[in-house]
Amino acid sequence: MENIVLARIDDRLIHGQVMTAWMKTRPAKRILVIDDKVAVDAFMIEVIELAAPTGVKVDVYSCDQAIEALKDGLDTPTILLAKVPDTYKRLMDGGIALGEINLGGMGMAPGRKTLYKNIAASEVERSVMKGFLAQGIDIKIQIIPSENCIEIGKLL
Repeated sequence: MENIVLARIDDRLIHGQVMTAWMKTRPAKRILVIDDKVAVDAFMIEVIELAAPTGVKVDVYSCDQAIEALKDGLDTPTILLAKVPDTYKRLMDGGIALGEINLGGMGMAPGRKTLYKNIAASEVERSVMKGFLAQGIDIKIQIIPSENCIEIGKLL
């Protein structure tokens, strides 16, 4: 899809240094956070807006809202952020095409096992990511832009 400069999974969403580093290599004028729970939490929306780099517009949408907005197209370079792989699966099931997903921080939680360093995934999350790979969608681990990419297929 045109004007998506980065589709990233990171359970921390927007957070200081990492997002600033990404903005240097993938300049965007907008960040679209996609999360059903955050989209209805006024306090978290305010925190996310305050964490965004200066001059970058932030929108927080539910999956359904994001599907509708993305179907209309993006008129500005945009970074998509989601906490979990299933969010992107829902977007794709809703007709949104993605060619590449960047896998950032997914912390340990019940049912998750370490995938790579600070990235953990449940069997369901691993299955979703395997489905992406089967569809030809590249998934790469690159915590910050200065690091080398790790092909996730080797880790699943």
